[in-house]
Amino acid sequence: METLQRNSTPIRMRNYGRIIEQMVRVAADEQDDATREKMTLYIARSMRQKNTVWNKDQDASVQRIKDDIRILSDGRLQCDYPSFEQEMQHSVQRPQQQNNGQKKKKK
Repeated sequence: METLQRNSTPIRMRNYGRIIEQMVRVAADEQDDATREKMTLYIARSMRQKNTVWNKDQDASVQRIKDDIRILSDGRLQCDYPSFEQEMQHSVQRPQQQNNGQKKKKK
């Protein structure tokens, strides 16, 4: 019977988790620039979402996400392309649902 190997390396940033670290590693190894940019943007959105779950009272700024991606990739990923800022700002400005204190009526 084969036993599972446990990954015992410490997680560098626990608020993002091991999967984000692995995604950053894969994106940093990507050779195609367009694909790397798309992967980085997806990772940044995921990081923002995970950070919001971890720190409910604190919103992750775009600059913090950029810095964390740079740290996790050991400087191999840079978020300095123009669409990154636009897409990250767009993902923040989602309309909030308003129910104005009204409860849904049961049918």
